Amino acid sequence: MTSDKVIEILKKAYGDEIETVMNYQSNAIVLDGVRAEEIKESLEADIDEELGHARKLGERLKQLGSRPPGSADFTARQHSLQPPEDSTDVLSVIRGVIEAERDAIATYRELIDVARDADDPVTEDLAVTLLADEEAHRTEFEGFEKEYQND
Repeated sequence: MTSDKVIEILKKAYGDEIETVMNYQSNAIVLDGVRAEEIKESLEADIDEELGHARKLGERLKQLGSRPPGSADFTARQHSLQPPEDSTDVLSVIRGVIEAERDAIATYRELIDVARDADDPVTEDLAVTLLADEEAHRTEFEGFEKEYQND
């Protein structure tokens, strides 16, 4: 039997992924400048992957007899990933992405542990897969951050 905690974390992760899609899209539109192009391209490429994560989380919730939350249940949490006032402030976006990815990594690590304790190997496997994607995103943006700090 899947625990309520598994459902709670799946819903949180779903909301976080949807929020990430919104913020990546906004930042990809807002950023300006030659140096911003690589970051914009990376954000745009990640949008589909993050949306796919949300879809998988939503499907898992349904399989467990629950449902993904709608917009009325949504609470925005990614304050550091809001589009910057200065559209050339690429570094703030990079740092916002890193923070969001670190939060996602922590969420998926917690989900792995809770799913394992609940004897829910399907959710555990899903969380491991999504964790690998988030770690790859974090590493990519940490590389971007190093480049910007060395300028």
